[in-house]
Amino acid sequence: MQARLGRLSIADAVTTANASLGFAAAAAAFVSPSLSARLILLGAIADGLDGVLARRYGSSEAGPMLDSLADVATFAVAPALLTFALARGLWGFDPVRIGTTLLVGAVFVGAGVLRLGMYAAHDADDYTTEGVQTTLAATLLAALLLAEATTTGSVLWGVPGPALAVAATGVLAVAMVVPVTYPDLLAGDALVLGGVQALAVLFPRALGSAFPLALLICALAYLFLSPQFYWRAD
Repeated sequence: MQARLGRLSIADAVTTANASLGFAAAAAAFVSPSLSARLILLGAIADGLDGVLARRYGSSEAGPMLDSLADVATFAVAPALLTFALARGLWGFDPVRIGTTLLVGAVFVGAGVLRLGMYAAHDADDYTTEGVQTTLAATLLAALLLAEATTTGSVLWGVPGPALAVAATGVLAVAMVVPVTYPDLLAGDALVLGGVQALAVLFPRALGSAFPLALLICALAYLFLSPQFYWRAD
């Protein structure tokens, strides 16, 4: 085991840190949803960074598997628990609504696992992939919470309780497994998005929550427009 660990790369270390952030985000969901959302976004930054490091310095044979395992923690389990924590905090023990939220969260995690498995098996070496990326789905949910919470102080814009978060979680669960082709971001665009994510993590309340709102707009634009209007040269 020690010899195998010695063959891991710096990219693998960042990937492992991403998994740890996923645990921290899941635990924080029941204490501070805002902190949980920021940790998920920090994990998204780490997810982009490990790819850059892998291309620059190389990766180990375990790298792709480690990446998928870390993504399950940070971009499937943590966002589902964040939505559940919001619902539990505001709806209490309402059996119908809490049961629905639990089911939606379970479907989201299952869809994320399927999405990551299919990517590792079929799309890892391509510039396109089918279905909404787990990183994008998690980023949308985290940005939605941060943008709303820092703007209005309530849970979700005028919608009773966390209903919008639950609905968004369900829609994104389906979106992760639909046969819609999404292109990978060009390096420059990925760097810009990472910068916006970092600003949303560091300054969620600055300028009227401008950075979480900007991140939400960018993520929504990619979600709806990139299959038709975004392209990249191989």
